[in-house]
This record gives sequence, C-alpha cells and structure tokens, in this order.
Amino acid sequence: MQINANVCGFFCIFAPQFGFIMTRIKDYFHLVRFAHTIFAMPFALIGFTYGAYVSGGDAYTPGRWILLLVQVVLCMVFARNTAMGFNRWADRKIDGENPRTASREIPAGKISPRKALAFDVINAALFVITASTINSLTAWLSPVALFVIMFYSYCKRFTSLAHLVLGLSLGIAPVGAFIAVTGRFAIEPCILALLVMTWCGGFDIIYALQDVDFDRNHGLHSIPSKFSARTALAISLGLHMVSIASLVWFVAFLPQHWFLWIGCVIFVGLLLLEHLLVTPSRQKNIGIAFGTLNGLASLTLAVFVIADLLV
Repeated sequence: MQINANVCGFFCIFAPQFGFIMTRIKDYFHLVRFAHTIFAMPFALIGFTYGAYVSGGDAYTPGRWILLLVQVVLCMVFARNTAMGFNRWADRKIDGENPRTASREIPAGKISPRKALAFDVINAALFVITASTINSLTAWLSPVALFVIMFYSYCKRFTSLAHLVLGLSLGIAPVGAFIAVTGRFAIEPCILALLVMTWCGGFDIIYALQDVDFDRNHGLHSIPSKFSARTALAISLGLHMVSIASLVWFVAFLPQHWFLWIGCVIFVGLLLLEHLLVTPSRQKNIGIAFGTLNGLASLTLAVFVIADLLV
C-alpha cells in the first residue's frame, strides 16, 4: 500500500509537468509540420540507395551503412526543422493577418518568436555538425543547403517563382543523400532533384490557390496571385509534365525490373488525379491533392525504385 501511495504521489507531482512537456513538443511538431517530411524524405532515401547501388554494396561494412543512413536521416530532419521553423518565424506577421494561418503556433502565441528562432539556430547547427561527420563535401555544402532552404522564406515578397525555390529546397535532399554515400556529384541525382523541384513547385502552386485574395491585397507574389486560376493550374500541370519526363530520364539509369514501371505509373497517375480533383471552378479538394496524394506519390515511388535497386 505504501508503494502504491508513493507511485500515486509521484504521478500527481510530475504528471502535470509531463503533460506540459508533451504539449510543447506537440506544438513544435506542428510548427515545422513534421508530417510533411513525407514529401522529401522518400526521395532522399532514393538518392541514398542509388548512391549505394553505383558505389557497390560492399563499399562499407553493414555497421557503417546503418550509421550513414542514420546520419542522412538526421540531416533531413534537422534541415526540415530549420526550413519550416525559419519560414514560420519569418512569416509570423503575415500569418497573423491571414485568417487561414492565424492559428499557427507563433501568431497564436503558443510559441514565442524568440523560442522559434532559437529552435531554428539549434537545428541549423545540428544539421551542419551532422553533415560534417559524413564527408568533406557534405561538410562544405551544408551552409549552401541552409542558405537555399532559408532563402525561400523571403521569396514570395519579391518573386512569383517562390514555388520553384521551395521545390529546389526539397530537391537538395536526394543530391545530398547521394553525396553522403559517394562523396561526389553525378548527373543522376541532379535529374532526381529536377523531378522533385518541378513536382513540388507544381503542387505548391495548387496549394497557393487558397491565398490568392490575401496575397494580392498584401503585395505577396505567387503564380495564382499573378495569373488566373486557370493559367496557374496550367503552369502547375506543365511543371508536373517536366516531373514525369525527369522520372523517365532517371529510370533510364536503373535496372528496370517490371515492378519499377508499376511504381512509375502509380506516381504519374496520382499527379494526374491531383489535377482532376482541383480545377478553376472546384478547389475544395486542395487539401487532399496537396497532402494525401503527394504523400502517397512520393512514398509509392520510393518503395518501387528502392526495391528495383535492391533486387
């Protein structure tokens, strides 16, 4: 009975603090939209696996492969946290004025701007440190990657091409993962980066349709705020056509087992479905097109491409 009383006392004392900590962690996860790593992470794993494929599976010991994979995943997480956290900090005033984003963590007062910026600095430092433990090229390029992913946050203030800058920031992932394995550049991961840049840029245009009126009234630049919804969706479709062409180009370097083409067909089908769900006159499905379909597209393609390389 005494033990139970002690346990109950311990729970009563520390449960509120534990609940507070979990709430704060949840707030930071929401701040960086951690679930959205599903967009770039699968392509980073493709870049990693392709690097292993071209360098030879016996290039490292099994333990070294596992360590290298952990390092790459950590770099992805730290870079993602830096990019999204900085974006939320830079846009805190804009988000507060936009009814759609006013409930985000910083304008809603859940996380202070100072703490958000400190979170960014910590993640940026962890990214550089982790990248520096991989090889010399990843060490030298880590500040360049940080510049690109943070520069995006200010692009919509002066250019409608911000969508492509966002795509470029995600397209860095497969190139960085390839370099982590091989220690060099190659054309293949750059093709994959082009795929990611145009794919992401295309679906970000669709996502930006939600803020057309707000962007126009506040002098913010985007493809939808510059053109009509029909033209913006046509540009988005054009970018996705480039994504499909880039996929075909990249597949030319792969072993090309029959199931690889199934994965490619599914990826292309999901992109086309996205454009069938969102039209100039029907935009209520933007959330499904942006989050669900693109998440499925990246995951599906990664599974089939990695399986093709491993087999």
